[in-house]
Amino acid sequence: MTYKPRQLALIIFVSIVLICIPIIGSHDFKTGESMMNSVFFQRRFTATILVVIFFYLNYFYLIPKFYFTKRYFIYYSIVILFFIVVIKVPEILIQDNGIRPENFPLRKKGHKGGRNNDFQFMRILMDRNAYQFIISFCISILLRLNIQMSAINDEKLKSEVSYLKAQINPHFLFNTLNSLYALSLEKSDEAPDAILKLSSIMRYVVTESSNDFVTLNKEMKYIEDYIDLQKLRMVDSTNFNLNKEGDFNQNKIAPLLLIPFIENAFKYGLNPEKKSFITINININDGFLLLNVSNSKTVKNVHEKQKTETGLENTMLRLNYLYPDKHQLTINETEEIYNLELKLNLQ
Repeated sequence: MTYKPRQLALIIFVSIVLICIPIIGSHDFKTGESMMNSVFFQRRFTATILVVIFFYLNYFYLIPKFYFTKRYFIYYSIVILFFIVVIKVPEILIQDNGIRPENFPLRKKGHKGGRNNDFQFMRILMDRNAYQFIISFCISILLRLNIQMSAINDEKLKSEVSYLKAQINPHFLFNTLNSLYALSLEKSDEAPDAILKLSSIMRYVVTESSNDFVTLNKEMKYIEDYIDLQKLRMVDSTNFNLNKEGDFNQNKIAPLLLIPFIENAFKYGLNPEKKSFITINININDGFLLLNVSNSKTVKNVHEKQKTETGLENTMLRLNYLYPDKHQLTINETEEIYNLELKLNLQ
């Protein structure tokens, strides 16, 4: 599993907090005395180191190896064993060396020492170590479950994005084949070149659309081939302009991301019965892409409009997934004009 920087930072932060707890909570830390001479602090700090070791072991190994594979008996057996280690090992490693419970910071003033104090010293020490272990256990479980859910959601989103791309491509190819069919009926000399462009488009869809990103010049070649095919069905009353500016060789973009916006313009901007226009401006500057598409609006039936809106919604979902906080999509329309502007950070 790949960990995001924020996730790793949170894990490190938790471990630092666990280490700092016995230091900041120490009576000697508050009074400015030497903590390292305190048996209580030495044992508690040793237990804390063991707790941090358990935290990392549980998070990176035990949970994915045993808990997520439902081998619960082995998992909880190891957890209980480590709990005993945290409680007993500091006591075994660090001997009293004559330090009496009278010096224990939680001893009430005026209370005499004795066997009860010895018992209270060990009981409170074990209680604190136990609490720290339980907190470490719960945090490691919660963090790991959170990351597991995040990974599952990422995979789900990737599957949805792949499905959305599959929705876009056949719809576009269907429209292109309709144009080629019209050319073949007219026995146009433009048909062979159009077939080559369609072949180039299909090759791009097959070989490049499965990639997460492609070079911008490849995407532009795909768009230009599409536009050339759409021009075949334009009439003289249509005013079309394509303007490009900037370096298209230095940046990458998600494949098939822009074509739905352009396809939408051709679908709703062409009207053979009256004057219509389509203007497409694509500008690249300092790693930013600015796409502006304007077109006249024609009357279409409700079913076609719903399909187009679905295609644009799919593209917006892809934008939100692939370019979170790195894009701005603005749509303005009147009764006669539809205008779309997309600002995209390619860096």
